[in-house]
Amino acid sequence: MLTVGLVGARGHTGKELIAILSRRSDMRLVFASSRAMAGEPVSNLAPAARDGLIFEAMGPEDVAARGADAVILALPNGEAAPYVAAIEAAAPGTILVDLSADYRFDGSWTYGLPELYGRERLKGAARISNPGCYATAGQLCVHPVRDLLSGPAHLFGVSGYSGAGTTPSRKNDVEALRDNLMPYSLTGHMHEREMSRHLAHEVRFSPHVAAFFRGITLTAQLNFAAPVMLEAVKSRYARAYGGEKLIRLSDAIPEIRDGQDIPGAVIGGWSVGEGGRNATLVCALDNLLKGAAVQAVQNLALAAGLEELGGIA
Repeated sequence: MLTVGLVGARGHTGKELIAILSRRSDMRLVFASSRAMAGEPVSNLAPAARDGLIFEAMGPEDVAARGADAVILALPNGEAAPYVAAIEAAAPGTILVDLSADYRFDGSWTYGLPELYGRERLKGAARISNPGCYATAGQLCVHPVRDLLSGPAHLFGVSGYSGAGTTPSRKNDVEALRDNLMPYSLTGHMHEREMSRHLAHEVRFSPHVAAFFRGITLTAQLNFAAPVMLEAVKSRYARAYGGEKLIRLSDAIPEIRDGQDIPGAVIGGWSVGEGGRNATLVCALDNLLKGAAVQAVQNLALAAGLEELGGIA
């Protein structure tokens, strides 16, 4: 039984993590840290949580002292470092999975997107950076054909407002989003840099948020160095993802609702332009699941030598 602690449990992703962990027989959530909900039963947020589990207000040293086999950090960007430092000082053997962007550019951490960068490299990993939600969708779109591309991949993404977290902002203000599509971070978005780094290929990314709660749709426009036939493009994705239980390929164009509330991703709608020099495809996934909680549990299970998809699929 792998004992797991969760820091930042109050957020949307925390709720999904609690639910997934509760469905596993080989993992046990032993603490859930949230200052805002301290003293309340965890089941108030996530009904699937086991009886008797109470939210606690825990600082970095408190978390390190609890001795869990693994800790999942579901904190906003910029807040993970004190917890990492405390755990490395007191319990360096603890497996850490960080859902923020804080360690996605740190070569000493293992970047965990199992379908693309291999499961073997995650086995025994003790420091795992979880990919971003948009970055997961974008890399799934680009990776199978990245060696064919002649220039940057252009990605247009739209996310539900849960992606903006629980701290009030214009990006999760339902009134501001009503009858609206809100572009943001027009250049240099963190996920643009993340995708470019891990794909080893330049990406241009335009993020938007809309007035639905959860889900992502991402449209990839790709230019090829030499003409490519439609069937050749589709066969690249079939070879890459044909054996992946969480990735579904579809001739139809995936829409937001196709990716909502499912543990994986839908990729499809392939269209090759006249002359075979460019193609467009779409990925839909749930930003709280494959874009966050599902991927974190996949990564943790692989690191610990457990069944990857327990409680997931």
